[in-house]
Amino acid sequence: QVQLVESGGGLVQAGGSLRLSCAASGSIFSINVLDWYRQAPGKQRELVATVMSGGITSYASSVKGRFTISRDNAKNTVYLQMNSLKPEDTGVYYCHYSHLIIDFWGQGTQVTVSS
Repeated sequence: QVQLVESGGGLVQAGGSLRLSCAASGSIFSINVLDWYRQAPGKQRELVATVMSGGITSYASSVKGRFTISRDNAKNTVYLQMNSLKPEDTGVYYCHYSHLIIDFWGQGTQVTVSS
């Protein structure tokens, strides 16, 4: 089992910044993938950003250039730095861990961007 605890969500005005954190604990494999997903009201959950255990990153086109994903392997923590936030970035942000066919989700943290 892997437990994921997100933090850092909140209410921010458009153009502002937030930094999300996700701390992982439990039976963590050193080789893994950590992602951030988000789900807006009435919409499907979508992948926002991914970071591999070796540090390779990828982003959804809608956030590229504004969001930065990073990880601290020593702390088993993944971060999502969100800059130039837009109202359409509003949603519940979920941390996701995967190793081969095993995966776990965090409980989510709400991000609300006001216009």
